[in-house]
Amino acid sequence: MTSGRRRAELFVDEERDGRLSARTTGDERRMLTDFLAAQRTTLELKCAGLEAELALRAVEPSTLSLLGLVRHLADVERRWFRCVLAGQDVPLLFGTDADPDQDFDGAGPEPAVIAAAWEAWRSEVAFADRFVAEAPDLDVEGDDGWRGRVSLRWVLIHLVEEYARHNGHADLLRERIDGAIGL
Repeated sequence: MTSGRRRAELFVDEERDGRLSARTTGDERRMLTDFLAAQRTTLELKCAGLEAELALRAVEPSTLSLLGLVRHLADVERRWFRCVLAGQDVPLLFGTDADPDQDFDGAGPEPAVIAAAWEAWRSEVAFADRFVAEAPDLDVEGDDGWRGRVSLRWVLIHLVEEYARHNGHADLLRERIDGAIGL
């Protein structure tokens, strides 16, 4: 007798899944960065092996796509780490005041658009990782026009939440594209 497929299966083989190595005890900074790294890895896994399909929309009239999520999360990383915490005066990469949904609306299937999205996302993740590693503690603060004063601790928690919510979207988008399911 064969058993059915479970949604809670892992997306990749357990032996190859680095998300399972997150600390369960110890230093707060390391635990938070492990959780964030696992969420980032989940996004990458949900997009793995796809090219033009990354731009496929969820359902009409939504502009939600895996590529849109990559672009959106690149801007989220940029906003919180570069703009708010590091105090850099840099524009977002995909959204603007005039067109705030350009991260999703501009997520087309062209290879150059896809490559630029991944390059931007990886660059922003690398900046964030350096910023966190070099911060003297999690109480480093920045000013945000939306939330007011925020700490690095709050930003890390917020980013885990942001990725987790969007990885739920990514689960559904990937299943729609090729039927792949799993954590």
